[in-house]
Amino acid sequence: MGLPKIVVLGAGFGGLMTVRGLQKQLNHQEAEITLVNLNPYHYVTTQLHEPAAGTLDPDHTRVALESLINRDKVRLIQDKVTGFDPKEKVVRLAGTDEPLAYDYLVFALGAHTETFGTKGVFENALLINNLNSVRMIREHIEYNFARYQASDVKNEDLLKIVIGGAGFTSIEFVGELVDRLPYLCKEFDIPREKVQLINIEAAPTVMPGFDKELVDYAVNYLSGKGVNFRIGTPIQEITEDGVILKGGEEVKAATVVWNCGVRGNALLEESGLETMRGRIKVDEFLRAPGYEDLFIIGDNSLVFNNEERPYPPTAQMAMQQGQHLAKNMVAMLRGGEMKPYRYAPKGTVASLGRNVGIGTIGNNNKKVFGRKASLIKKLIDARWFFILGGFSLALKKAKF
Repeated sequence: MGLPKIVVLGAGFGGLMTVRGLQKQLNHQEAEITLVNLNPYHYVTTQLHEPAAGTLDPDHTRVALESLINRDKVRLIQDKVTGFDPKEKVVRLAGTDEPLAYDYLVFALGAHTETFGTKGVFENALLINNLNSVRMIREHIEYNFARYQASDVKNEDLLKIVIGGAGFTSIEFVGELVDRLPYLCKEFDIPREKVQLINIEAAPTVMPGFDKELVDYAVNYLSGKGVNFRIGTPIQEITEDGVILKGGEEVKAATVVWNCGVRGNALLEESGLETMRGRIKVDEFLRAPGYEDLFIIGDNSLVFNNEERPYPPTAQMAMQQGQHLAKNMVAMLRGGEMKPYRYAPKGTVASLGRNVGIGTIGNNNKKVFGRKASLIKKLIDARWFFILGGFSLALKKAKF
């Protein structure tokens, strides 16, 4: 028998932490580790709202995988995963007819956009889900501003931006737009008051499930910057001209950004595994039910708290899962016992632009507002780059 084959799908927060933990703790002759990723780089999904608004260069959010993995211990395959068979223990890739066999599989691919049955999402809306999609958003907004200014007949819809969904990423995106618009309007010689930012949310509150005092702070701050919130208002359809709300009201806008949530990766459902909105309820060792060789982490795993409610999929949880799983897999390969995974939330911070934020920190969920929260958010981002590449990378990527 050869060495155990460990295949990790995805180089996001969870997958990367798993691979880096394995390459650090395992010796050369303990396992064959393969990382499969669509791109030759890792990108920080929690920063995508910034290049989408045009306040950050997209390249700032990415790091080449070659600089993060030890090629003496890890084989890197840049390809698209088209499916996997948990019974045959193989992964199918777009670039080859030869299936990739494994003894242990770590499924850490990103989630997919959730539409909730809304018509026209993929046909007519822009999405915040990867580097290319956020480039499209930035360029689309700039193009519409240029079209407005260049035309003799002024179409006010070109200056309307509708954001569907008012969760964390949407609110952070709105905050970045609030910061960017004065500069954009100056660049294209457009009065700021002509630009409309409309945030539409089906739930009865912005940032559902978050602390009310913090939510009120965010809403008051952004409303004061000209954001129009439409709360408790589901979007029924997205058209080429804007959105149609439940009840039939049409809101015309040349830019519609859909960010109403995610569901698990479709490949999980296609594999025949039992899912809940595409996600897998994993056991205490982060395994899919009925499989001792299939681990699910990140956006695709369902982990429940003591009240039997699932934790929201966050980068923080994916990082912890990857770090824990690497230690467990090392113990398993060496004949030891794996330890149950317990999520330890350390708080959540959201930015409302470059210098304002809200959040909770620590085990006691201490509330933070304004510049302090913004600074903590930047420290969190810098810490991730420090974990990846030490002080040099953290200093290069820091945004203070």
